[in-house]
Amino acid sequence: MIKMEQAVTNMDVNWWRGAVIYQIYPRSFQDSNGDGIGDLQGITARLAHIAELGADAIWISPFFTSPMQDFGYDVSDYCDVDPMFGQLADFDALIARAKELGLKVMIDLVLSHTASAHPWFQESRKSRSNDKSDWYVWAEPKGDGGPPNNWLSIFGGSAWQWDARRQQYYLHNFLTSQPDLNLHHAPVQQALLDVAQFWLERGVNGFRLDTINFYFADKYLRDNPPLPKALRNDTIAPAVNPYNHQLHLFDKNQPENLEFLKKFRAVLNPFGAAAVGEVGDAQRGLEIMAEYTSGGDKVQMCYPFEMLQPKRLTADFLVETFARMNAVAPDAWPCWSYSNHDTVRHITRWGLTDAGARAYIALLVCLRGSICLYQGEELGLPEAEIAFEDLQDPYGIEFWPEFKGRDGCRTPMVWAKDNASGGFSTGKPWLPVMAGHLGLAVAEQTGDPASMLAHYTRALALRKTHRALVDGAMTGLCAMGDAVMFQRSAGEETLLFAVNLGEASVEMDLPEGVWSDITVDFGSTAPQGRKLTLAPWGYSLLRKGE
Repeated sequence: MIKMEQAVTNMDVNWWRGAVIYQIYPRSFQDSNGDGIGDLQGITARLAHIAELGADAIWISPFFTSPMQDFGYDVSDYCDVDPMFGQLADFDALIARAKELGLKVMIDLVLSHTASAHPWFQESRKSRSNDKSDWYVWAEPKGDGGPPNNWLSIFGGSAWQWDARRQQYYLHNFLTSQPDLNLHHAPVQQALLDVAQFWLERGVNGFRLDTINFYFADKYLRDNPPLPKALRNDTIAPAVNPYNHQLHLFDKNQPENLEFLKKFRAVLNPFGAAAVGEVGDAQRGLEIMAEYTSGGDKVQMCYPFEMLQPKRLTADFLVETFARMNAVAPDAWPCWSYSNHDTVRHITRWGLTDAGARAYIALLVCLRGSICLYQGEELGLPEAEIAFEDLQDPYGIEFWPEFKGRDGCRTPMVWAKDNASGGFSTGKPWLPVMAGHLGLAVAEQTGDPASMLAHYTRALALRKTHRALVDGAMTGLCAMGDAVMFQRSAGEETLLFAVNLGEASVEMDLPEGVWSDITVDFGSTAPQGRKLTLAPWGYSLLRKGE
């Protein structure tokens, strides 16, 4: 086991600022033993691809012991590896290989809830007086036997499940097999901090914190008020989900979370580790991000949903998002992403052409904040179409066909087109590989300078080359039609980035100064005097000179 606690330099401490984080969904990245399910040894074997792409870190979705009702986001042992993914020794080997390649390793911690199979819950449900009786959110029924309040599960139906042994309800914000922990109880907090300590000592550089704003529920279990239809949106849950009908004031986003996050940060600091929290809230996401990243004593970054929603990111919405963020938290550090394991891949979600996809990654690498790429995004993979009989995701099965769930973005990574599984496995993959993905495989794109993979590699290299793009200030953000422009600056370097996110040419006036094109082989547009004309999906990165 690798012990990593040590004195860290300022540069080590700030490694996360502007970092490019590559998300790995372990079930679908690489299978090393032919059982059709990806594993830790498979990840280790493919880490060179991520390093060559130019990422700084990886984030691995849960690989802990689990009954897999929610594919690892239901944990039954936080400090061990599920046998389907390997064993702790495989994780240690992964850490060692990542360090050889210069990659930081972040892992996904699910601290708001466990699996109902977790020994903590099995003990808690035995009685109202045992050592773990207060480790979960239990409540008496109403006088008529119904649940204690109107809270809804994000996976559908009531957020409360009756337990016959205790003759009480327990809270589950997700599946009934995912009971919520009671973080108002101090021993629960300590147990979760011990989990973080365990993995930090094993060599991880940080954590992605799942559903970070769900950690605490209102101690008085008050009803959520209804949300008027005009204020509802589908940024967090699909429109067909009644979860959108409430203003979630009491089932999440509680103020007590701030003190817990300070305790969590205190565990991170001696290791120079970082955390990025997933903020799932349809009304106050940016404001919550501001609270959780303020003061330098909570999490370093949050993962907002503004760029993960169904509607395409437009120039106007980008300006509006940064204006809101700057108003509530000018120093907040976001981690932006277009795709992940819970959303339809953005190429399909936004209906992007090849040129559109290239423009959007050019934008992403120039934004202030850290960025997260989802496996296969660098290949230009579209969402896979999954037949109902092949569905694995309980969320999709519940709301089919209006919402098809998350399996379409979770199909296996394609490495080669020489077999039906795209080089992912020698057996039958747990989800089918879409035939249209095979021609986009890594082996097919490697060495082709015109490929999407090459474009992503150049984009990440460009970001690394200019400190202003990594952690510099961002000013002058403005939109003109479908085009958006802003400046990034650090030290003596000032850069200007402009991109056209539309199908018609846009002419923009450059700010005062002498601006020159600094990109090579990146498809950038050069200015003509003080004018910059961007073709549909065109973009330009310029440097200010004397």
